[in-house]
Amino acid sequence: MGRKYAVLCGDGMADYPIAELQGKTPLQVAQTPNLDGMARRGILGLVRTVPPGMAPGSDVANLSIFGYDPTRHFTGRAPLEAAAMGVKLNPEDVAFRCNLVTLGAGNGRETMEDFSAGHISTGEAREIMEQLGEILGNDEFHFFPGVSYRHLLVWRNGERGLKVRTTPPHDISGKEIAEFLPQGDGQEEILSLMEKAKKVLRGFPVNQKRLEAGKKPANAIWLWGQGKAPALLPMTERFGLRGSVISAVDLTKGIGSYAGLEIVNVPGATGYLDTNYRGKAEYALREISRKDFVYVHLEAPDEASHNGNLKDKIQAIEDFDRKIVGPILRGLEKIGPFRILALPDHPTPLVLKTHSSEPVPFVIFSSEDSGDSTREGRYFDETCARETGLLLERGHELMEKFIRGES
Repeated sequence: MGRKYAVLCGDGMADYPIAELQGKTPLQVAQTPNLDGMARRGILGLVRTVPPGMAPGSDVANLSIFGYDPTRHFTGRAPLEAAAMGVKLNPEDVAFRCNLVTLGAGNGRETMEDFSAGHISTGEAREIMEQLGEILGNDEFHFFPGVSYRHLLVWRNGERGLKVRTTPPHDISGKEIAEFLPQGDGQEEILSLMEKAKKVLRGFPVNQKRLEAGKKPANAIWLWGQGKAPALLPMTERFGLRGSVISAVDLTKGIGSYAGLEIVNVPGATGYLDTNYRGKAEYALREISRKDFVYVHLEAPDEASHNGNLKDKIQAIEDFDRKIVGPILRGLEKIGPFRILALPDHPTPLVLKTHSSEPVPFVIFSSEDSGDSTREGRYFDETCARETGLLLERGHELMEKFIRGES
């Protein structure tokens, strides 16, 4: 039996030192015995997943982890999500990420109160998106429902939309939206759709029920992350591996689809703290038992960071270690030779409530690694990774090193 490969990504786990934690980061405080054990026995270092000059999004960072140079291959976030949703883009089409959000009023001006519309359920969101499609959709603009607050708009023959400057809604939590609205050539059509959506959303039955229940309504859409379909060489051709990707997030599944991996949907996977951790680990082991490679993505630490919730972030990191890393590690030990790569995709500092572009810690652990007594004080965190002196500046090269067995 050949060697098995598992990539385990805890989205946004890396952070800055926090005064409330006596100058430590959430990774340093969280109890992560499985990640720490791999750090002591394997290769620990830092990797720059966001190239200089590029926005530190999960799209760019995960492309790097999958082994694709974002400076060459990144065309926008939405087309990656389109692939996961089975939405075919013609060469002239432009896809936009369409968030359901809650706008509030601060000093009489609209603010981004909640970029996730109170983490609206997928069922509620689907009903809203289908109604929006009936009212606002036409031959030019098509709405596609996704998961929770994350959805898609496709502008057919919409090359003008490529020139619009847009901002991720999670980057402006609590801020006035006026200066972050879409700007540039093509903005008229996009702003018009957003304004029309605001007018009709308030009357939707789902929003009325949410208000009655004391929940935040999805009272607006936010369009961003646009782009055309990218061209990526599948991993099956590049490395000769068959594999799967497991994630609750269409972005990660979309990259996996372009990479030639099978998309595996786990029941109860939500992209939040209540996700089905056990199911993700079980499905990952099932997939890797019959294939060569699996990519497991957990969104929960990133969501906690966007919400500025320290307690939830530490819990998400610990759940990742205990419910994802541990079971997969033990399961692989029973299957045969293996290598595991574990890392965040980017930092999501709680103080910022959004992403940053600093290098993140990574660990590569092999079933052949025996450890070193001099590494007893090593842990999986930002400081220990930096102290090893290993820094991989070109993040997309990490996958090559991982698969080929290079240190």
